Amino acid sequence: VKRTDVVAITAAMPDGTGLTVFRDRLPERFFDVGIAEQHAVTFAAGLARAGLKPVAAIYSTFLQRAYDQIVHDVALQRLNVAFAIDRGGLVGEDGPTHHGVFDLSYLRQIPNMVVMAPKDENELRHMLATMIDYSEGPIAIRYPRDYGYGVQLDEELTVLPIGKGEILREGKDVALVAIGSMVRPSLDAADLLEPDGIEAAVVNARFVKPLDEQMLTAVARTVKLVVTVEENVRCGGFGSAVAEMLSMHEITIPVHMIGLPDRFVEHGRRSELLEDVGLNPEAIAATVKKALRGVEHRA
Repeated sequence: VKRTDVVAITAAMPDGTGLTVFRDRLPERFFDVGIAEQHAVTFAAGLARAGLKPVAAIYSTFLQRAYDQIVHDVALQRLNVAFAIDRGGLVGEDGPTHHGVFDLSYLRQIPNMVVMAPKDENELRHMLATMIDYSEGPIAIRYPRDYGYGVQLDEELTVLPIGKGEILREGKDVALVAIGSMVRPSLDAADLLEPDGIEAAVVNARFVKPLDEQMLTAVARTVKLVVTVEENVRCGGFGSAVAEMLSMHEITIPVHMIGLPDRFVEHGRRSELLEDVGLNPEAIAATVKKALRGVEHRA
């Protein structure tokens, strides 16, 4: 169904956010507000209040500038603003100023906010459909700079159930609970663990907020260790959300969080930076083995 109420907003980033096609096809529904992210978000709030469905496409690192506007102008009023958050995670050659490594932390704090992250380019398309369909308040998709894996794209777009993840692989020893760009590396890490006799379950969480509490608590009860994997700072991020949720359910299983360290990550190729911070498959597998040995030793 063609949606005539959808409008696109960017802050001097039409090329980087991929909105040039939208701009050229629907110029009357495209707004570039210049380098003014705070205004972009407040403008989106006004359009939503008027009954439109604004999609604000902004780099993760620059959306930080509009945190107050997200809280007070959008979330507090539960307005239907959609956030397409580009450059989530490490962006490589753009350097420390452009790494989008805080968004999962600063967005999950906000009431009424839904936060998603896709495992690949096909799931991103379904999340875009979900975001446009959602009408209960603000919703965000966070995705990396990568060009994808070349996976097959579904012809039909599906609206995903809010707050529902998926189990991609079963395992009885450890559960790798991954979000977004870290799902594929976690699957590869599970393959690397198999020759050592370690059976790793892999969960694609899909949602940082709300979490799939039913599925995650069920998985946690079947393994010795939960390992969360995210391309975001560990401080207050996805892993913290999972640990908090398990604690609230009085599940006392050890939780090990793999994420970005508490420092600014330097300039470099994304693949090299991921290896440097321990987010490539080999490093994830090594971390899991060490953490699992610790759990088994204490037992």
